[in-house]
Amino acid sequence: MFDCADLTIMADYIYTMESRLSPEQMQAVNTVQQLARSHGMNVYLTGGAIRDILTGFPIRDLDFTVQGNPLKLQHEIEKSGGIVDMVDPTLCEIHVILYGSRVAISMARAEVFDKPGKPPLITPATINEDLRRRDFSFNAMALSLSDGSRGLLLDPFNGAADIEARLIRVLHSYAFLEDPSRLIRATRFAARFGWEFEPRTRARYDSAREGEYIQFISSRAVGHEIEQIAHEENPIAVMRALEEEGWLKVLWPKWTVAKADVPELAQLLKTRSTMADFNINADAAPAVMHYLTLKLGEVDITAIQRLIPHREFVAAWKRLDDDAKDLAKKLASKEASLNSGAWKILASAKPEALLYLEVTGRNKTVDEKIKNFLGKWRQLQEKIPFAQMTELRITPQLSEYSKICQEAFLLILDGKLRSESEIAKFLAPFEPPPPPPPPTPVRRGRAAAKKAPVAVKAVVQVATAPVVEAPAQAVDSMVAPKAVAADKSAPKKLVAEKKAESASGAKAKPIAGKKSAADRPAAKVAKPQTKAPTKANAKTAAKKAPKPAPKSLKAGKPTVKIKQAARPAVKTVKAVKKNSKKSSAKAPEKKKQEQKKLDKKHPKRR
Repeated sequence: MFDCADLTIMADYIYTMESRLSPEQMQAVNTVQQLARSHGMNVYLTGGAIRDILTGFPIRDLDFTVQGNPLKLQHEIEKSGGIVDMVDPTLCEIHVILYGSRVAISMARAEVFDKPGKPPLITPATINEDLRRRDFSFNAMALSLSDGSRGLLLDPFNGAADIEARLIRVLHSYAFLEDPSRLIRATRFAARFGWEFEPRTRARYDSAREGEYIQFISSRAVGHEIEQIAHEENPIAVMRALEEEGWLKVLWPKWTVAKADVPELAQLLKTRSTMADFNINADAAPAVMHYLTLKLGEVDITAIQRLIPHREFVAAWKRLDDDAKDLAKKLASKEASLNSGAWKILASAKPEALLYLEVTGRNKTVDEKIKNFLGKWRQLQEKIPFAQMTELRITPQLSEYSKICQEAFLLILDGKLRSESEIAKFLAPFEPPPPPPPPTPVRRGRAAAKKAPVAVKAVVQVATAPVVEAPAQAVDSMVAPKAVAADKSAPKKLVAEKKAESASGAKAKPIAGKKSAADRPAAKVAKPQTKAPTKANAKTAAKKAPKPAPKSLKAGKPTVKIKQAARPAVKTVKAVKKNSKKSSAKAPEKKKQEQKKLDKKHPKRR
């Protein structure tokens, strides 16, 4: 079992791998991992890929090791879009081009060399035995991609420490004797990385060189090392190092640095770097090999091509001129008369053909279009999106956003979108409809009800509900609200005096010098029902008196339906307000008349 520290390290290596690999390489890793899992094979990322991930150098190849027969995966890899480059049934290896990446899948094996330079005896083995047969310590590491141990780094020979110390160290004493191509490989790694040989490795290297172990190298290893020079970031520096050590003549006797076209090769590498800045990834190795052997004869070039085991690499090398001519022909046609047409052709062209044509092209019109494609037109593309797009709500969230940007860019190339009015006219049809307005908030609770007057509430209720069911008491309160208010506002003293009168059966005599409760005008207004109305006020009192409740209410029936229209209800409220004003105006005259009557009955008051 793994402890927490192991799990953390495993996660860190997976993160490092995912951050260092390109999207196409990660897609290749996921595909190989899924295919190996479906066949029940443990799969590991091994060799140069792990070394380059840890060192930070460009990751050129992906080497996988499986515990099983990788040839079983060939059919499914081809279904996934992979191109089989080479199959070696002896070593149980398969080399493919998968999603534009060079991928090698080999069986975990053990090797036993009977004679120097001869093919070894191959037997299936575990991943640790496979790492033990390799050349240098920094190539003897593996990262597990299997379920249960994914992200576990296997480093039995402490290759990570040698990477940190910048040392090249062989794994065992007979490494250069068993496989003499390791002499060339050690020189190539020293030139690429700028690392030094570990002391014991230096002694064994010098001993193998003096013993001329290089004469036992196989033709297959020679072809492999020739191709590897073309994949180097600085192939001229590697060629010079090999020439100094005497290994370049081993690869091909007539091949020297002088046979390479150094200025054209420098221009090629510069263009490749420019294209990489624009995310145009081209495999420059076939074009590099073309310039490295440019001054050799046709016979020598053909012989070198036969030595290289990867046939797809040789085929790409041979068709460089044909692909470049086809692209130049398209750029000189009517289809490319407009800048937008030239952009479409170059954007869909093979990156390798574009790279080679940019260096070898001799047509001024074609060269100008390629130059603009890699420079001036890219700057115009950066001006999109426009400021008007944000104002018109044309944002990346729209499904057609990328299409709109592409169409606008092509119109800019042709000079059809120059002013702001032209841009606004182009963007107008793509403006999305405005979003719906937010719903108005509904006021709820008692705060809104308190603000409305009582009378207005009653009017609204009657207006909105023409049929109202209400008890008799509610009907009385609606018809004569002032009478109820007067009853509630009567003093407690008056209530006590009336009780005393009803108990004695006669009116209490008022005390001399003080007005009785009956003489007070407020008492008369507060209790109109206790005093019998006069003949003059009989009619007005009858009009003001509330109507008797229906028999259904008196009998205990629940409710009575009162049908009333909205408009008359408003008028009744207004009428109540008018009557209250009239009654308040006549109140002083009534008081005077009552005062005169009291003076007649009580002459002593005068």
